[in-house]
Amino acid sequence: MQKYKRTERPSQAAFPIAKEGLPFIGVAAFATAVFALLGIAVMALFGLLATLFICYFFRDPDRVIPDVADGIVSPADGKVIKVENLNSSRFTDGRCRKISIFMSIFNVHVNRIPFDGRVLQIDYFPGKFFSANLDKASRDNEHNAVYLETETGQRLCVVQIAGLVARRIICKIQKGDAVTRGHRFGLICFGSRLDVYLPEGVSITVKTGEMVKAGTSLLGKMS
Repeated sequence: MQKYKRTERPSQAAFPIAKEGLPFIGVAAFATAVFALLGIAVMALFGLLATLFICYFFRDPDRVIPDVADGIVSPADGKVIKVENLNSSRFTDGRCRKISIFMSIFNVHVNRIPFDGRVLQIDYFPGKFFSANLDKASRDNEHNAVYLETETGQRLCVVQIAGLVARRIICKIQKGDAVTRGHRFGLICFGSRLDVYLPEGVSITVKTGEMVKAGTSLLGKMS
């Protein structure tokens, strides 16, 4: 049986919500109240539904992490849309293995660190907004690349990619930070994608089409 462990203090809220979503929730709730006071029932109902959906979208549930030596956890909730070997990439030096995870608007959008290490560099690219499930999204869309180095000197990169609807990438870590597997580090608002670039020699345990959860699902193991 798989063992799990906590790496973060559990939330005290019954329905944890990412604080980045509070302004969106506040605006929707305010508009709902105004429509209700004006007696515009249809708009008030629409506003209420919108408020509830925004609360649902920005949910931030606690996660337990697989207690597996050298385990690489998923940085995002969603569907694995590609697992491939690359001879070269602008996010790595030389050959690597790439895993792409697509997040629909119904997935949790809080992103987590895939492996223990230190942040070497963070590069932001203000690109376009193609649908995140397209191959060209990795290259052309607005994205934020987080480069990590493990204690043993292995390097990996997690790229937060904006989608067709997503217009805001949030990253809460900085260059030089020590990071822990499974810890929250950011989110992308309203539908998006994450690409993970791993060293060539890692063992991948997920396949295209699988659903994964940030922090809880194993993508593979470092060799």
